[in-house]
Amino acid sequence: MLHLLLGFFYLLSTQASAFFLVDSYPYPQKSMTMLRTNTAMATSRLSDEPPSVQSLVQSAKELYQEAFSQQQQQQHEANVLDSTLLCTVAPGRVNLIGEHTDYTQGFVFPMAIQYSTVCLGKGSIVSNSSRAECKVISSNKESTKIVIFESSNHMKPLPLNDEDAWSNYVAGVVHEYMHLLPDATAISLEIAICGNVPLGSGLSSSAALEVAVATFLEAMVRRKFPELDMGGLKEKALRCQRAENLFCSSPCGIMDQYVSSTATKDCAILIDCRSLDYESVHMGHSLGSSDDDKPVFVICNSNVKHSIGGGEYPVRVRQCVEATKVLQLTCGDHIQSLRDATVADVELAHKKRKDEEESPAMDDIIYRRAKHVVTENERTRLAKEALMNGDWMQFGKLMNESHESMKSDYNVSCEEIDFLVSKAQDFEGVYGSRLTGGGFGGCTVSLVKRSKVGKLCQYLSSEYKNKWNKECTIIETSPGPGAREILEVFGLDNE
Repeated sequence: MLHLLLGFFYLLSTQASAFFLVDSYPYPQKSMTMLRTNTAMATSRLSDEPPSVQSLVQSAKELYQEAFSQQQQQQHEANVLDSTLLCTVAPGRVNLIGEHTDYTQGFVFPMAIQYSTVCLGKGSIVSNSSRAECKVISSNKESTKIVIFESSNHMKPLPLNDEDAWSNYVAGVVHEYMHLLPDATAISLEIAICGNVPLGSGLSSSAALEVAVATFLEAMVRRKFPELDMGGLKEKALRCQRAENLFCSSPCGIMDQYVSSTATKDCAILIDCRSLDYESVHMGHSLGSSDDDKPVFVICNSNVKHSIGGGEYPVRVRQCVEATKVLQLTCGDHIQSLRDATVADVELAHKKRKDEEESPAMDDIIYRRAKHVVTENERTRLAKEALMNGDWMQFGKLMNESHESMKSDYNVSCEEIDFLVSKAQDFEGVYGSRLTGGGFGGCTVSLVKRSKVGKLCQYLSSEYKNKWNKECTIIETSPGPGAREILEVFGLDNE
């Protein structure tokens, strides 16, 4: 709960219209008559999905059959679950630049990756006079057992040290959608979850899970209440973010859930985390080049795991709160978040701290945190232009500067990550490399000439193994699509 309270404190102490805090997104009034806007759900046929997603769907089907086949006939006879099998998928993401700026209303520049989470099963909207059970199972846990919880408007998360606490990500999303349903109704589910987003890698496995579940629930609810207004993609992302804030005690920003919900194939997404407006940005062309000459992004997973719900992440949130308060006192109330500050503002606040004993306290640590956020916002805006114009040298330079800032000013890197970044930056054909994600482990992302990818992967793998006696996992990726319902999941439909 401490981590969540830090999130509340950010809103209360800066008077910002901070989007990432749960109080800034009140539960909507239930309505069956509101106009539906921006509610069309993306769909695809299973046959049109890439092999990696098809494989996940097959694994989810097998897991579902194994876990729930004995109960299906009983539930069908009792009309507890609809007979229609639903399947949804949501991607992880890699943030190209713009790190630790989302929870201060800044700019981020992520793209969806082709690693995803699939949610497959059956569900119904039932009368809450009967017991509304949600049964979930995941192949991503060492113990593949069914976790059961009841849905209601008063659901509570499991303690974080509970062995089944992973189900809080599912329960939190269910809780969000309970508030949209007509009175005296509840949600009943049987779902199997399979994913290939590396856990704890900084590639947003948690957001992929949340958004896949939210997309599943929306598909289910629309079949029962086609006129119910559930909002659009932004509202879905906000519900998932709120679920993680409340049920997982993680003061995360909006970026991960937003890109998983809204991503477009072949585009990165520049997100304004204050207005929640976003812009899809195609990779441009350098002069005289073709699509075959475009560089690619290489993600290297250090296999050093992190958890943003604990440790240093909430400390950074609190430090940004402190920096914003000092800047407001020093520079004026126009600074509602670090998004509004300039480098000159930060330098002035730090100088006053040194020159005046009675001045607001911006010590060296708080100064460095603020400096990172302010300069990272500027780098992110410049990176959008560089990507769009095919200026790979400039984009790579900004990536390198971003990593140095995260390492030296925000202090969220680690030795293994710094090693991988340094080796990549010095490798021929690499334009730039940086830590991506919340930090304290996880992954690096590098912009690399296509012709050099194979040699780079071999080099990093060998060097990392020799230095740390552990493996790193390396993938080449391109921007993928956002969450969607998968149709025609043959072999189980309507069984």
